[in-house]
Amino acid sequence: MDSFSPLIARLLPSDLRPIYAKVSEGVRLDENEAVFLLQHKDINALGTLANIPRERKNGNVATYIRNLYVNYSNHCILSCQFCAFSAKKRDPHAFELSIEQIAAKVKVGLGQGITEVHMVGGLHPTLPAAWYIELLQTLRALDPNLFLKAFTAIEIRHLADRIFKKPLLETLSLLKEAGLGALTGGGAEIFDQGVRDRICRGKETAPEWLEVHEAWHGMGMRSTATMLFGHVETLAQRVEHLRLLRDLHDRTAGFTAFIPFAFVPETTDLAHIPPTTAADELRTLAVSRLYLDNFDHITAYWISFGLPLASLALNYGVDDLHGTIMEEKIFHMAGAKTPQAQSEKAFEKAIREAGRDPVPRDTWYRRLAPSPQAERPAEPQVNP
Repeated sequence: MDSFSPLIARLLPSDLRPIYAKVSEGVRLDENEAVFLLQHKDINALGTLANIPRERKNGNVATYIRNLYVNYSNHCILSCQFCAFSAKKRDPHAFELSIEQIAAKVKVGLGQGITEVHMVGGLHPTLPAAWYIELLQTLRALDPNLFLKAFTAIEIRHLADRIFKKPLLETLSLLKEAGLGALTGGGAEIFDQGVRDRICRGKETAPEWLEVHEAWHGMGMRSTATMLFGHVETLAQRVEHLRLLRDLHDRTAGFTAFIPFAFVPETTDLAHIPPTTAADELRTLAVSRLYLDNFDHITAYWISFGLPLASLALNYGVDDLHGTIMEEKIFHMAGAKTPQAQSEKAFEKAIREAGRDPVPRDTWYRRLAPSPQAERPAEPQVNP
């Protein structure tokens, strides 16, 4: 618990001082306070508030992961309005990788020091259950220390209901036995059903998404939580999304981190929606840190925000910049202009420029030893 500082309190806008007192004392914020903060114009003051729990939980460290993204296929039975990634089999941009092609990509990544493969795809209509088991087993055989983080909650429900045709828990157990180490947080979007009906009709409901993650956590496993914001949702609907995540994490303690994504509209059916502003992105990250008091980590997904803004976000409650990725398709097919990969040197530089100490991590956000390839600050020059 931090001591209340009268000096900091006096420097804050008067309407934020009661919230500062609660945050300093470790008292949980409610939904009305979170909506109020999302409406507040002084984002620097929000950053000051958000850095209290960030430092309390993580000190001056900011992390990143050496990972590889693999999208095994974009064939999908759904047609979500916000998505430019999914395709029907005969669409020009449709693709499907073989297990051999995926393994070849992972071998290259292992040679470059990755510790995680992050793998998602569309809801493929015909790939059999044995394919998914063989895929996980093949990748696990390449390196037993490689962490396989794969599949969104909607993919898991699709596999259970249509492909494996087994109960949810049994499907998860089979995937875990084959090598699955963590679930991804994708597919959460905004939990409000009215919003889902407008941007991803036919996708799983919020209770179905939450059920998958609760079941996975009940097996002693971990996953990330996400939110796609900046489209048709209201600020109250953003906060309700956060509340449902906070409530589930109270029950399971199974989420490693919260990763909000800013919506990229350019090539989607929602291209008429203006992109969210940097101020809104920083405000959302800061309020997420303040409201999700039971989450240890808030990640700024640089693919969505761009690395410069993600670096700046390290002063708005963020303590992680995600990973090297190496190849990203989902946001870029929607029109993202960010690079498809980042080097460890870039992360080290971005983190140090924000005044934080860079440390690589694993999938469960446990800190790892620095890589010899990572950039180190120059030795001070001493005049003879």
